[in-house]
Amino acid sequence: MKFSELVERLGAAVQTSSLDQQPGLDPEISGVGAIASAPPNTLSYIEGAKYAAQVETTQARALILPMDLALQAQAQARQIAWVATPQPRLVFAQAIAQFYQPFQPAPEIHPSAVIHSTVQVGKDVYIGPHVAIQANVVLGDGVCIHPNVTIYPDAHLGDRTVLHASCVIHERAHIGADCVIHAGAVVGSEGFGFVPSAQGLVKMHQSGRVVLEDAVEIGCNTSIDRPAIGETRIGRNTKLDNLVQIGHGCTIGQSTALSAQVGLAGRVHVGNGVMMGGQVGISNDVNVGDGAIATARSGVIGDIAPKTIVSGFPAIPNRLWLKASAIYKKLPGLYQTVRTLQKRTELK
Repeated sequence: MKFSELVERLGAAVQTSSLDQQPGLDPEISGVGAIASAPPNTLSYIEGAKYAAQVETTQARALILPMDLALQAQAQARQIAWVATPQPRLVFAQAIAQFYQPFQPAPEIHPSAVIHSTVQVGKDVYIGPHVAIQANVVLGDGVCIHPNVTIYPDAHLGDRTVLHASCVIHERAHIGADCVIHAGAVVGSEGFGFVPSAQGLVKMHQSGRVVLEDAVEIGCNTSIDRPAIGETRIGRNTKLDNLVQIGHGCTIGQSTALSAQVGLAGRVHVGNGVMMGGQVGISNDVNVGDGAIATARSGVIGDIAPKTIVSGFPAIPNRLWLKASAIYKKLPGLYQTVRTLQKRTELK
């Protein structure tokens, strides 16, 4: 499409563009690319002045820039069309959607699928090869189920939800509208419930369920456990990366993001707008407040207040952890200093 057409589609997200200053600069845009490797006739973006050198070398014909007059002038000098916005990465995400849409098969029920007679199937549903759907499952309109998915009895899938290949939805799981469950994920598996006794570990049956609210996305090979009683709940618009473990009875709020290999033990409560880096671990019964951040590989064994940043194991305030980390690499020298002082003291 023409650059001017793209700017129109991006709408209110764009505050100004090179079209306002140089209307003749209206190249054809055929796709998107990273600024360092963008092919000709593509759109790219940068988020700040530290990437200014890449504006001089990029092959992109158009850029999404921050509200930085120097960067805008630099792009214009190279005859690169541009738009400016306070949030370049967000606008770039919207631009990608103008050129790419995920694979969406046409509505169909493949003849190899095994579907119980009590299943309720909505309109325009796709059910791929070798899918198994058990009794009393409800599928909303526009649901897409890719090959080899298994859905246990009494599960409910909301409108337009997508289940990718080989994921498993266990009994009584309730999945809202516009959710995406990626390949190999397991929703509603049994929680790790065993009671010690004189005879050994006694299994506690997990009679609860998992609830995913609308627009939740679950990464590949992530597992969300159901509890013995009650429910495990993931709030609206929350995103879980690959290989995440959500223990039984956890509740996660809205618009929260958990990176790869995060692990939550049982009954953890996570608020709204929380962010956790890769390999964060949370112990039983911990409360994480709204807007909190746990940086990568933090080990959280106590409650985190809202809008707090923590790091390390055990997790401590991020600023304190940064100071401690700076000292850590100096420990060998400090040790030698202490040893020298000790010897001087002994000589006296």
